[in-house]
Amino acid sequence: MPRLDDHLWSCPCAKGVKHRSHLRAGAGGLEAKVGEMTTSSVSGPSLLVAHGAGGTDPAPGPQSSGLGGHSWHHHLLQRSLVLFSVGVVLALVLNLLQVQRNVTLFPEEVIATIFSSAWWVPPCCGTAAAVVGLLYPCIDSRLGEPHKFKREWASVMRCVAVFVGINHASAKLDFANNVQLSLTLAALSLGLWWTFDRSRSGLGLGITIAFLATLITQLLVYNGVYQYTSPDFLYIRSWLPCIFFSGGVTVGNIGRQLAMGVPEKPHSD
Repeated sequence: MPRLDDHLWSCPCAKGVKHRSHLRAGAGGLEAKVGEMTTSSVSGPSLLVAHGAGGTDPAPGPQSSGLGGHSWHHHLLQRSLVLFSVGVVLALVLNLLQVQRNVTLFPEEVIATIFSSAWWVPPCCGTAAAVVGLLYPCIDSRLGEPHKFKREWASVMRCVAVFVGINHASAKLDFANNVQLSLTLAALSLGLWWTFDRSRSGLGLGITIAFLATLITQLLVYNGVYQYTSPDFLYIRSWLPCIFFSGGVTVGNIGRQLAMGVPEKPHSD
């Protein structure tokens, strides 16, 4: 005789209950698989982004370094033009004082009627001023001793005025002999360096410039390009190195002032 519980398990309602339990288990497994797929799809791009961010190199590219180099060369050209113009103006003004006092004599065929000077004097002085004005801040950078003494345009203008005064004194003042004049101008030139520079590099460059410029002037006078009246130091005046020294210090201060705020030269790898 069949048992009652066998009839219960075999009835249609029991089979429905079993079917619904199987459906719930299948749905739960499907939800778990969908969750795993969603998690992996979301975490995958995030890992790629994190890896890309970690591997990004913040170093500037060649384009940025190229822009820096262009800016540095642009400032260098601007400073060169300004220094060249300063040298031309100073040469015209100071040489005019020397010619008017008959300290410097040029041949009549090379004298320009407007500036009382040979045509080659202004461009040569302008080029020399550009070289000296660019050399001073370069030497300061190489030595690691940036010049910080009286770095303002008012001090630079006073230095230019003192330099013009020294040159004017060499043409206007009358001394018993050239030795007294040379000693006086030497003291004034050292005073100019002490007042507006006081750097070892400025002193060394000033002495070097005075020596080289005096040597070149001796060669020019020896070859008859022009001459000095009453020469007492070979073919020139003994006070001329003092003028070159003070001129080098003055142009060097102008070059240092122009170099302030200029970006550094980019280093090529």
